[in-house]
Order: sequence, then structure tokens, then C-alpha cells
Amino acid sequence: MASHDSGSPAPRQLPGHIAAALAGAGGAADSAGQPWAGRSLAGGDAKIHNFEDDDGAANAGYLAAIAAIRGGAGDEAAVVASLATARVFIPIVATLAEEAEGSHGLQADKQADMALVTLKAADGRTALPAFTSAAALAAWHPEARPVAVYAARAALSAVAEGAELLVLDPGADVTFVVRRPAVWALAQQRDWTPSYADGELAAEMGAAAAAFPAVRRVELRPGGGVASRGADGAVLPGGGAGPELQVVLYLEDGLDAAGVQQLVAALQEAWSRNVLFGERVDSLEVKLRRATG
Repeated sequence: MASHDSGSPAPRQLPGHIAAALAGAGGAADSAGQPWAGRSLAGGDAKIHNFEDDDGAANAGYLAAIAAIRGGAGDEAAVVASLATARVFIPIVATLAEEAEGSHGLQADKQADMALVTLKAADGRTALPAFTSAAALAAWHPEARPVAVYAARAALSAVAEGAELLVLDPGADVTFVVRRPAVWALAQQRDWTPSYADGELAAEMGAAAAAFPAVRRVELRPGGGVASRGADGAVLPGGGAGPELQVVLYLEDGLDAAGVQQLVAALQEAWSRNVLFGERVDSLEVKLRRATG
């Protein structure tokens, strides 16, 4: 049978504790109350952050998790878990707020603001870049100024900016994408389980599918977009931005193409009404198989 792909679930209302925390996620100062203005990576001075004795290097736990996943011994859940206590850098840049007419009729800067940098992912979603080291940020954008925060705070900033993705070290040897459910988990400072390994989610989706007699069995597997690729071409089993969850539907014989389409559409509608599904599934692809036995 042919495969059927679908996009991301509709946006959900933010959990109350995330919404409440957003009041302090932006503004002219960082989470320690220090102004953003005036910070620079120039001159090689790494001790410019609000973290005592911070040399600007990447968190050792994160590096170990990345090394493990590169070696085939780790997974993306372990990488996200390593961020729970990691410091990252969010880049900010100066943006022109107002212009004034200078001498000889030339336009001159009148007022400049500092703004977080956001990116557009391939699927059109907004992404917030964050960097695990000062060197990675400087290599990506030499004029950007660093805001040093815990990754949980970066996740809150992503939510505040309407970003569904947190992109770690864009342009570096390993770029790791943290998807919306994991971003929310970081923001809430709780553990995250990938949707394809979530037993509670599998039970909920299976219960919904049980209402359709033509569905014999449902299996959850990693989606085709879970993997990412390092700058050296190595494939990593995590950190990708494509479809996260693959749902395999084992169907009884006798359904024509129209019947299959109607069934899949009805199932997706039923899943989308499930709160757990909305919170834990970032993106979905459906594969169809013929039930045997």
C-alpha cells in the first residue's frame, strides 16, 4: 500500500506555567537582569556572561551526548536531557527602530533596538538559534551579541518568539534541532520522551484507532526526519527537523483508495482532538500496511 504523509498538528494553547514565565523572557535585559546592550564577543574575552567562571566553552554533558549519538550509542532524548543543566548563548543583533535625516539629506540612525535572531525552517516554521559555545556563535554571526542563559530559558524565549524549533549550533559540525514538544519540556524543566518511544501516547492513539474496525494494529516508529547529518556527512539518529513520528496502520483487505483516504483522515482528526497527542507529537507521517493473519 502507498504511504500517506501529513503536516504538523494544529498549534495548541500554551500550558499555563509556560505562559506565566513568558513575562520575563524578553525585554531589554536577560534572565539575570543584566542589559543586553554593550555585549560583544570581540577581543577574545569569553568572561562576558552572567555565569561565574564561564569560559564560553560548550557544556561537557552536551558534548558527551553528541559524541554518543555520533557513535551510535546515544539517542536524541539523551541529547535533550543534557540540555537541562547546560548554558547556551542566544544571539541578539541591533535593529534600526527609527531613522532621522542627517546632514546633506542622508538617512542616519536615530534609535536602535536589540532583537533576538530567528530563522525560518524548511517547512516554514519559526526557529530560534542557540549556541553551545561562544566560538560557535562568533563563527556564525561575528556581529551578534551573546546572551548567556540556561537552555530552559532559551526554550522560554523560543516560545515567546512563536518559535516551534530550537536550533543548536547552526552552521557548526553538528546542528541539532530540538522540536516543539522537547522545547516545551525544557521550558517546563521536565523530562522529554520522543513521541515514537512514548508508551502512553501509543496507548492513546491505539485506543482512538480501535473505533475503526478496518484498523487491525497501530505501531509507532521514528519518522523519516528524525535523523540529521553532520558536516562530515555522518548520519546521526536524532536532531533532524523532518517528520518525527511514523504511524504504521495495519489495515484489513477490501478498502479501495477512497475508503483508505477517508479512514486516514478520520483517524487524524480523532488524534488531533486528543490533548496528549497535541502536546507530544511534533510532526507525523502515516504508512499503510496490509494486516496478515
